[in-house]
Amino acid sequence: MGRPEKPVDRTVPERAKLADFLRTRKAQAGRTYEQISEMARGLPSKATFERAASGTCVASWETVQRFILITATEGERYTGNIASAVMRGRELWIRARRATRAPFYVHKAPDPNLILTKADLLQALRRQHVWAGYPTPGEMERMSGTGALPSSTTRRVLKAEMLPVDPQQTIAFLEACDVLRLVDLEPWLAAAARAHTRLGTDNKWARAHRELLTRIQRSQQREEAAAVPTRLRTEPFDDGGREEDMAA
Repeated sequence: MGRPEKPVDRTVPERAKLADFLRTRKAQAGRTYEQISEMARGLPSKATFERAASGTCVASWETVQRFILITATEGERYTGNIASAVMRGRELWIRARRATRAPFYVHKAPDPNLILTKADLLQALRRQHVWAGYPTPGEMERMSGTGALPSSTTRRVLKAEMLPVDPQQTIAFLEACDVLRLVDLEPWLAAAARAHTRLGTDNKWARAHRELLTRIQRSQQREEAAAVPTRLRTEPFDDGGREEDMAA
């Protein structure tokens, strides 16, 4: 038998909750850290997975996500609930990163509705980055896909040297900072449009905002259509007895 696993370090409660979550998944899957690493083809290593579930540090999101996926149970794979597990893991990871990295003065998410100027927008983007747990420029680039958000651009934004250069880059930055739903992106794009319009620049952020509003409206329409009771869509058409009248 292997040596007993060390207890979770509970110095930082948020880190401990993430570690508990990962250890519970490992136990439910009936896998060892060595097996998890083997299934990951050695990247990350066994030691990296052990540290991720120790409570002593907060591993990268890539490590945590891979841990969750590898420890998926048959039930999760069959029902598709693995997506819920990934979302829960992401929430715990962000809270743990926020608890260990965020300055004391960032105690809530920024409100994009308060943004009026470019300076406001830049400060709010930097605070959203803190609120999302300080993802590194490299992590954000990988989350956004090739070319969407270069790490060099992110570094300059975080140093308050520049704003994202266009709406697509703005959206990529926000999504990498955990602003994922269209309805949550909308006030940010509206704020970007306000900030740029006030300084007389082009209106590409305003166009992007209008396009996003259209996408949100179409999504809401699809949801409303799907909510119509099945019986109303399938019941036979009532022609008021006209067929019988014609036959007579």
